[in-house]
Formats: sequence, structure tokens, C-alpha cells
Amino acid sequence: MSGLKWTHRSLRKIQRALRRRGIRLTPPTVARLLRQLGFSLRTNRKRVAGIRDLDRDRQYRYLTRLRRLYITLGLPVISVDTKKKELVGNFKNAGRCWRRRDRDVLDHDYPSWALGRAIPVGVYDLAHDDGFVLVGTFHDTPAFTAAAIRRWWLDVGRRRYAGARRLLIEADGGGATDRRKWGWKVALQGLADEFGLVIAMTHYPPGASKWNPIEHRLFGPISANWAGEPLVSYETIVKYIRTTGTETGLRCRARLDTKEYPIEHRVAPEAKARLRIQRRSIRPELNYTIYPHGHVASPK
Repeated sequence: MSGLKWTHRSLRKIQRALRRRGIRLTPPTVARLLRQLGFSLRTNRKRVAGIRDLDRDRQYRYLTRLRRLYITLGLPVISVDTKKKELVGNFKNAGRCWRRRDRDVLDHDYPSWALGRAIPVGVYDLAHDDGFVLVGTFHDTPAFTAAAIRRWWLDVGRRRYAGARRLLIEADGGGATDRRKWGWKVALQGLADEFGLVIAMTHYPPGASKWNPIEHRLFGPISANWAGEPLVSYETIVKYIRTTGTETGLRCRARLDTKEYPIEHRVAPEAKARLRIQRRSIRPELNYTIYPHGHVASPK
């Protein structure tokens, strides 16, 4: 095939090309012969790492051990991330759904035509296969992500894990939960102080965010639930999140948060000085613990 291993030619085009060479075959025969030679229609696979973390396996082993320990002890373990931001309006939404006729939507996805943007921040409880999503309307900031965790703790966590004084959070190393952002650590300190929680934070290595459990265990089913449905209002978005479920038992709660969370470009030196943070010996840039003020637990 002159070095070209995969081709877009249809079976009929291959049939015509062979006929010009004096070989007469029907399209089904061409397909059968291609399969015998090991050929099939292939897609692109995202397997080539653009970002390489040479010590990635060590972080995964540590994260897995810590997660297993917390779940064994009956302590909360949550996976946190921000889902893809959605334009709110009569826009096309990928996927298909059962209807008697097609639904007409706007022919362009101009942000100026939208009612606003929906920013879904999810909290996934790994031990109970349970999700919580806070839908924001302004900016994806560390303060907003911390607000989603706070709302989950008030609505679900403090009753489900009554008496627990420790919380393990798994999150990406970028975005609102960027391991390099002081704003994220200050927001965690606020949660630790408010609820008296010792918060253990673990970040996924660079280029490995797709392995965060919330991506495929919560966000995937949500996208499948509203596939093909225009997200015409915030109420519609919240409704589809609340009705998301799977045969394995996933259930999801959702709330709308219209509070404005301004983007903070700098963190005051006083806020940094108040941090009670202890970095772990294993990958200290990815693993650390936030201790509350006035709590018996303290950094060693």
C-alpha cells in the first residue's frame, strides 16, 4: 500500500481500484479479505503523553494506599473537579435522544446569545458511589470549589460521616485546585477551621487528570443523561444532574449557586502566614495536610 497503512477509502472505492488492476471482487469480499489481513477501521487513541512525570507511579501508589486506609477506617474520601463549562440557552448539545421529530436549535453557539455560563463543580464520594454538583454562574475559582466541598459536607458529609475529623481530597494539579495556587490552600484552611477537619490533600500528577475517579464515574453519566438535550436554563441543568444514575447505584445531588466568586490574583501575606500546612515526605509538592486552628491535631 506504498507505506499508507490506514485509508479513508470505502469498500466500493477499493473495489473500483482493484478492478482497474484486473481484479474483480464484491465489496463484502473486500471487507472479508481486509479482516483476514488484520485491517479494520481505526480511530485515534490518546496514548502518547505530552507531559511526562518521571515519578508518576510513586504518586499513584501513595494515593491508592492513602485512599484505602481512609475508606477502611470509615473516613470520607472525595474526588473533586470542575466539569466542562456549558453555555445556557437553546444551543446544540452533542448526542441523541428519543423524540418524534428533530428539535430546532440556534445555528451558532455565540456566547453573547447565551443566558449565561454554567460551571458545574463536582464532589464524588468514592466509598458510597454518590455525587454532588454545585452549579455556579460566574467564575471557576478556588473559593467556589471550596464552597462546593462545604455545601457537600453540610448536606451529606457531616451526617454520613458523623464524628469524622479527617477528610481526604483527590484533585487535579491544575485549574481551580492548582497545587501551586495559594488561593486554593487558603480556601482549604477556611474549611478546616470552620468544621475542625484535618484535610489531607493529594493531587494527580501532571498529564494524569483523566484518571481522577470523578471524570468517568460522575461526569460521564451526567453527560450521557443530558445528551441531545439543549440546556436552555439553569433549572434544566440542575434537573438533569439530579436525575443522573447508573445501574451500579450512582445517585447525584445538585444545587444552583448564584453567588459571585471574584477572581483573586493575589493572596495577602497575612492569609499565607495563617496556613497550618504540613507537606508529606512523598512528593511534597503534590501531597500535604491542612490543620485547623485550635484543634488538637497539629503538624508533627
